[in-house]
Amino acid sequence: MSMIRKAILLGAMLALGACGSVETVTRNAPVTLEAPAPVQAAETYAIADFTISVPRSLRVSEANRYYPAADIVWHGEPLGDRHKQVAELFRQGLEKARPLTAEGVPALLDIEVKRFHGITHRARYTTGGVHSITFTLTLRDPETGAPLAEPKRIRADLRAFGGARAIAAENNGITQKVRIVDHLGKVFATELTDPEGYRGVNTGLYGLINLL
Repeated sequence: MSMIRKAILLGAMLALGACGSVETVTRNAPVTLEAPAPVQAAETYAIADFTISVPRSLRVSEANRYYPAADIVWHGEPLGDRHKQVAELFRQGLEKARPLTAEGVPALLDIEVKRFHGITHRARYTTGGVHSITFTLTLRDPETGAPLAEPKRIRADLRAFGGARAIAAENNGITQKVRIVDHLGKVFATELTDPEGYRGVNTGLYGLINLL
Protein backbone atom coordinates (compact mmCIF):
# COMPACT_ATOMS: atom_id res chain seq x y z
CA MET A 1 0.00 0.00 0.00
CA SER A 2 1.41 3.37 -1.03
CA MET A 3 2.14 6.05 1.52
CA ILE A 4 -0.55 8.26 0.02
CA ARG A 5 -3.23 5.56 0.34
CA LYS A 6 -2.13 4.83 3.92
CA ALA A 7 -2.42 8.50 4.78
CA ILE A 8 -5.90 8.71 3.27
CA LEU A 9 -7.05 5.55 5.12
CA LEU A 10 -5.62 6.77 8.41
CA GLY A 11 -7.36 10.13 7.99
CA ALA A 12 -10.68 8.43 7.32
CA MET A 13 -10.33 6.20 10.40
CA LEU A 14 -9.54 9.20 12.57
CA ALA A 15 -12.54 11.05 11.20
CA LEU A 16 -14.84 8.11 11.92
CA GLY A 17 -13.39 7.75 15.37
CA ALA A 18 -13.99 11.42 16.05
CA CYS A 19 -17.60 11.13 14.92
CA GLY A 20 -18.12 8.12 17.14
CA SER A 21 -16.66 9.98 20.10
CA VAL A 22 -18.94 12.95 19.56
CA GLU A 23 -21.98 10.66 19.28
CA THR A 24 -21.04 8.78 22.46
CA VAL A 25 -20.55 11.97 24.41
CA THR A 26 -23.88 13.30 23.19
CA ARG A 27 -25.67 10.08 24.06
CA ASN A 28 -24.21 9.92 27.57
CA ALA A 29 -24.59 13.63 28.37
CA PRO A 30 -27.00 14.41 31.22
CA VAL A 31 -30.43 15.48 30.00
CA THR A 32 -31.26 19.02 31.00
CA LEU A 33 -34.97 19.44 31.76
CA GLU A 34 -36.68 22.77 31.99
CA ALA A 35 -38.12 23.53 35.40
CA PRO A 36 -41.90 22.99 35.39
CA ALA A 37 -44.00 26.10 35.36
CA PRO A 38 -45.20 26.98 38.85
CA VAL A 39 -48.76 25.92 39.60
CA GLN A 40 -50.99 28.95 39.73
CA ALA A 41 -52.99 29.45 42.89
CA ALA A 42 -56.72 28.98 42.46
CA GLU A 43 -58.69 32.16 41.98
CA THR A 44 -60.89 33.54 44.68
CA TYR A 45 -64.31 34.71 43.63
CA ALA A 46 -66.72 37.44 44.64
CA ILE A 47 -70.48 37.04 44.51
CA ALA A 48 -71.65 39.36 41.74
CA ASP A 49 -75.08 37.76 41.56
CA PHE A 50 -76.69 34.36 41.93
CA THR A 51 -79.54 32.13 40.85
CA ILE A 52 -81.09 29.47 43.08
CA SER A 53 -83.03 26.51 41.73
CA VAL A 54 -85.01 24.18 43.96
CA PRO A 55 -86.60 21.84 41.39
CA ARG A 56 -90.24 20.96 41.88
CA SER A 57 -89.24 17.36 41.19
CA LEU A 58 -87.72 17.21 44.69
CA ARG A 59 -90.15 15.30 46.90
CA VAL A 60 -91.35 16.91 50.14
CA SER A 61 -92.41 15.14 53.31
CA GLU A 62 -94.30 16.60 56.24
CA ALA A 63 -94.30 13.31 58.14
CA ASN A 64 -93.19 13.74 61.74
CA ARG A 65 -91.04 10.61 61.78
CA TYR A 66 -87.40 10.25 62.75
CA TYR A 67 -86.32 9.85 59.13
CA PRO A 68 -88.96 10.53 56.45
CA ALA A 69 -88.20 9.27 52.94
CA ALA A 70 -88.04 12.49 50.87
CA ASP A 71 -85.69 14.99 49.22
CA ILE A 72 -86.94 17.97 51.23
CA VAL A 73 -87.73 17.73 54.91
CA TRP A 74 -88.02 21.15 56.53
CA HIS A 75 -90.02 21.71 59.69
CA GLY A 76 -88.10 24.76 60.91
CA GLU A 77 -90.78 27.17 59.67
CA PRO A 78 -94.59 27.15 59.59
CA LEU A 79 -96.23 24.91 57.03
CA GLY A 80 -95.93 26.42 53.56
CA ASP A 81 -94.22 26.08 50.19
CA ARG A 82 -91.12 24.17 51.27
CA HIS A 83 -89.36 24.66 47.92
CA LYS A 84 -89.61 28.44 48.28
CA GLN A 85 -88.59 28.30 51.94
CA VAL A 86 -85.45 26.32 51.08
CA ALA A 87 -84.60 28.77 48.28
CA GLU A 88 -84.95 31.64 50.75
CA LEU A 89 -82.60 29.95 53.22
CA PHE A 90 -79.98 29.75 50.46
CA ARG A 91 -80.57 33.38 49.47
CA GLN A 92 -80.01 34.57 53.02
CA GLY A 93 -76.89 32.42 53.31
CA LEU A 94 -75.49 33.92 50.10
CA GLU A 95 -76.17 37.44 51.31
CA LYS A 96 -74.21 36.65 54.48
CA ALA A 97 -71.31 35.40 52.37
CA ARG A 98 -71.31 38.29 49.88
CA PRO A 99 -69.31 40.84 51.95
CA LEU A 100 -66.74 38.14 52.81
CA THR A 101 -65.91 37.60 49.13
CA ALA A 102 -65.49 41.21 48.03
CA GLU A 103 -61.82 40.85 47.01
CA GLY A 104 -62.33 38.05 44.49
CA VAL A 105 -63.02 37.82 40.78
CA PRO A 106 -66.70 38.67 40.17
CA ALA A 107 -68.76 35.58 39.47
CA LEU A 108 -72.37 34.65 38.86
CA LEU A 109 -73.30 31.68 41.04
CA ASP A 110 -75.78 29.14 39.67
CA ILE A 111 -77.02 26.94 42.50
CA GLU A 112 -79.25 23.89 42.16
CA VAL A 113 -80.41 22.23 45.36
CA LYS A 114 -80.30 18.44 45.22
CA ARG A 115 -81.28 17.61 48.78
CA PHE A 116 -82.39 19.52 51.86
CA HIS A 117 -83.20 17.02 54.57
CA GLY A 118 -83.63 18.74 57.90
CA ILE A 119 -84.85 16.99 61.02
CA THR A 120 -88.44 16.62 62.18
CA HIS A 121 -89.85 17.81 65.47
CA ARG A 122 -89.72 14.26 66.79
CA ALA A 123 -85.98 14.01 66.08
CA ARG A 124 -85.27 17.55 67.22
CA TYR A 125 -86.66 17.07 70.71
CA THR A 126 -85.13 13.63 71.21
CA THR A 127 -82.14 12.28 69.32
CA GLY A 128 -81.06 15.22 67.17
CA GLY A 129 -79.44 14.30 63.87
CA VAL A 130 -78.01 15.97 60.77
CA HIS A 131 -79.30 18.67 58.43
CA SER A 132 -78.37 16.96 55.15
CA ILE A 133 -77.76 19.63 52.49
CA THR A 134 -76.45 18.92 49.00
CA PHE A 135 -76.32 21.25 45.98
CA THR A 136 -74.37 21.88 42.79
CA LEU A 137 -72.51 25.14 42.23
CA THR A 138 -71.50 26.55 38.85
CA LEU A 139 -69.47 29.76 38.58
CA ARG A 140 -69.98 31.91 35.48
CA ASP A 141 -68.64 35.12 34.05
CA PRO A 142 -71.27 37.78 34.85
CA GLU A 143 -70.83 39.43 31.44
CA THR A 144 -70.62 36.47 29.07
CA GLY A 145 -72.13 33.63 31.08
CA ALA A 146 -69.12 31.47 30.27
CA PRO A 147 -68.19 28.94 32.98
CA LEU A 148 -65.30 29.99 35.21
CA ALA A 149 -64.88 26.51 36.69
CA GLU A 150 -66.30 23.02 36.44
CA PRO A 151 -69.67 22.54 38.18
CA LYS A 152 -69.12 21.23 41.70
CA ARG A 153 -71.34 19.10 43.88
CA ILE A 154 -71.13 20.27 47.48
CA ARG A 155 -72.30 18.34 50.50
CA ALA A 156 -72.81 20.86 53.28
CA ASP A 157 -74.20 18.76 56.12
CA LEU A 158 -74.63 20.33 59.56
CA ARG A 159 -75.10 18.57 62.89
CA ALA A 160 -78.59 19.22 64.26
CA PHE A 161 -79.18 19.82 67.94
CA GLY A 162 -81.44 17.46 69.82
CA GLY A 163 -83.17 17.18 73.16
CA ALA A 164 -82.22 19.63 75.92
CA ARG A 165 -79.59 21.25 73.72
CA ALA A 166 -82.14 22.03 71.02
CA ILE A 167 -84.55 23.51 73.57
CA ALA A 168 -81.80 25.66 75.14
CA ALA A 169 -80.72 26.94 71.73
CA GLU A 170 -84.30 27.74 70.79
CA ASN A 171 -84.77 29.71 74.02
CA ASN A 172 -81.70 31.77 73.11
CA GLY A 173 -82.97 32.57 69.63
CA ILE A 174 -80.72 30.04 67.91
CA THR A 175 -83.34 28.34 65.80
CA GLN A 176 -82.77 25.74 63.09
CA LYS A 177 -83.22 28.50 60.53
CA VAL A 178 -80.62 30.75 62.18
CA ARG A 179 -78.08 27.95 62.35
CA ILE A 180 -78.61 26.83 58.77
CA VAL A 181 -78.43 30.34 57.28
CA ASP A 182 -75.21 31.04 59.20
CA HIS A 183 -73.81 27.69 58.10
CA LEU A 184 -74.63 28.26 54.42
CA GLY A 185 -72.98 31.69 54.62
CA LYS A 186 -69.77 30.07 55.87
CA VAL A 187 -69.96 27.31 53.27
CA PHE A 188 -70.21 29.77 50.37
CA ALA A 189 -67.57 32.12 51.78
CA THR A 190 -65.14 29.23 52.21
CA GLU A 191 -65.85 27.74 48.81
CA LEU A 192 -65.19 31.06 47.06
CA THR A 193 -62.16 32.29 49.03
CA ASP A 194 -60.26 29.14 50.03
CA PRO A 195 -58.19 27.62 47.17
CA GLU A 196 -59.13 24.15 48.45
CA GLY A 197 -62.81 25.00 48.59
CA TYR A 198 -65.29 23.91 51.21
CA ARG A 199 -64.54 20.62 52.94
CA GLY A 200 -67.44 18.89 54.64
CA VAL A 201 -67.24 17.70 58.22
CA ASN A 202 -67.68 14.19 59.54
CA THR A 203 -71.21 13.93 60.90
CA GLY A 204 -70.83 10.39 62.20
CA LEU A 205 -73.52 7.73 62.03
CA TYR A 206 -76.29 10.20 61.14
CA GLY A 207 -74.26 11.36 58.18
CA LEU A 208 -73.84 7.79 56.96
CA ILE A 209 -77.58 7.19 57.28
CA ASN A 210 -78.18 10.24 55.06
CA LEU A 211 -76.17 8.55 52.30
CA LEU A 212 -78.62 5.65 52.12
